Amino acid sequence: MAQSQNDGRGHGSPSGVEAAVPRGDGAGFVRYLPQDASAGFLVFLIALPLCLGISVASGFPPIAGVFTAVVGAVVTTFISNSELTIKGPAAGMIVIVLGAMQAFGYTAGRDLGADMTAYRMTLAVGFVAGVVQLLCGLLRAGVLGDFFPTAVVHGMLAAIGVIIVLKQLPVALGEKAAFEPMEIIRELPETIAGLNPEIACIGASSLLVLFAWPALRSRLGLRWLTGIPGQLVVLLVAVPLGMFFGLDHEHTYDFAGHAYPLGPSFLVNVPRNLLAAVTAPDFSVFTSSATRAAGVLWVVMFALVGSLESLLSAKAIDMVDPWRRKTKLDQDLVAVGIANVAAASIGGLPMISEIVRSKANIDNGACTRFADLWHGLLLLAFVALVPGLVCTIPLSALAAMLVYTGCRLASPGEFISVYKIGREQLVIFASTLVGVLTTDLLIGVLIGIAVKFAIHFLNGLPVRTMFKPFLEVTVLDESTVQVDALDSAVFSNWIPFRRQLCQLGLDQQNSIIVNLEGTKLVDHSVMEGLHQLQNDFLRAGLTLDIVGLDSHHALSKHPFATRRRRA
Repeated sequence: MAQSQNDGRGHGSPSGVEAAVPRGDGAGFVRYLPQDASAGFLVFLIALPLCLGISVASGFPPIAGVFTAVVGAVVTTFISNSELTIKGPAAGMIVIVLGAMQAFGYTAGRDLGADMTAYRMTLAVGFVAGVVQLLCGLLRAGVLGDFFPTAVVHGMLAAIGVIIVLKQLPVALGEKAAFEPMEIIRELPETIAGLNPEIACIGASSLLVLFAWPALRSRLGLRWLTGIPGQLVVLLVAVPLGMFFGLDHEHTYDFAGHAYPLGPSFLVNVPRNLLAAVTAPDFSVFTSSATRAAGVLWVVMFALVGSLESLLSAKAIDMVDPWRRKTKLDQDLVAVGIANVAAASIGGLPMISEIVRSKANIDNGACTRFADLWHGLLLLAFVALVPGLVCTIPLSALAAMLVYTGCRLASPGEFISVYKIGREQLVIFASTLVGVLTTDLLIGVLIGIAVKFAIHFLNGLPVRTMFKPFLEVTVLDESTVQVDALDSAVFSNWIPFRRQLCQLGLDQQNSIIVNLEGTKLVDHSVMEGLHQLQNDFLRAGLTLDIVGLDSHHALSKHPFATRRRRA
């Protein structure tokens, strides 16, 4: 039997013995305490400013993001079997939460009473959305994450990234942004011309650190620097700058003949007493005729986008888990739903399995789900015991962190990666991105899916084959089954296709041969899904072989490119 190998961080090899695979149980808590506590501490350093920044950008009080991370860490650790994901607020939900706030009358500080009403109504939306997620998990609806084409999801996330950049760039410069993306673009020259120089200095310095730190860390080649996140370096630069500029007291200063205000309004504001910050949801949003329709719409948006992002993040982290442990997606959705109900009950943001912090968790040596717990407990201890330190963080530094996050979501690399899969994928990606920017998130996603269907139709795919897979099953021997797919294998019929393969293979312990010779079209989503399923079969000691594509033409050189049968 193969011996467990070590990668230098205490991680065992996937090929190691079963006993070497860390488990998030009582024994695992004790055995992997040093690794998990260390990783949790480093993730805490990243999470603190991001939780505060995401909350402020969403229109919530800064402490709401910390509430979410703490509840997510404490609740999901003991319900979900996802070992390495970090639960908490995510930049991808900013647009959704802020949209709900605006729908309920949010004024961005101009009317504090109206803002509190919008906040409490949005909490009610988050509460009900959590219940929906819980029910979806119990009804085993986690598989619905496989319905949405990859290009549509990435287009949606890229659009969210663009919106985050547009909304947070003015904040980093000491200005307030308009609500609509196109309006922000129109006002951008005026915003830059009227920037507050000292606040912009903090924001620009923070952005410079975030973009330069990875390259500088690599160039210096010092191992101890790899554990220092860029967000911490930003705080080490921005907080002293804020003190130097005197942001802790109200005053003005002159620059180039203009007077600019400075004061505590440019700093994070968290309460000294956490219990005083607890806020209850206002469920009148669902009983008032003026807000009922909007309330239901935003519940759908919260549940749909939050669940989709969380499921995709959990699946992505499973793929880089050193021990190749597999998350039970339905169980994880139940955990996230319960945690969202709890978070909304005390004033927290919606949460998901957050991929950036989860990846940092892995990179810093986490072994079990208790790393998530440690990161949440450290957050709670920090804001409860030293809130004064939190209140020294400039808002422009948090905005810069979100600009950096938005740039990563909508980086040129995303466009290039999609293009490499196929030009038609880039069309779907771009259609979704433009649709979200010019309409709203839900309509933009629907536009992307509609474009995907239109491309399939132009490729000659009959409508009757788009939603139902036509499969023929042949038993070859006592442990091998062949499944012949006819007509099409596309994203919209992948869920029942996948279910059949799992039942015949994983449930009944058979190896499967998938013959695609009879298909007219096999799209990228199915090619990627089959590849992921091959890994599931491999972990179960089975094989999933794909044959019959010799007569098909790949639309690009990418291994997951769409295949169209030659005429």
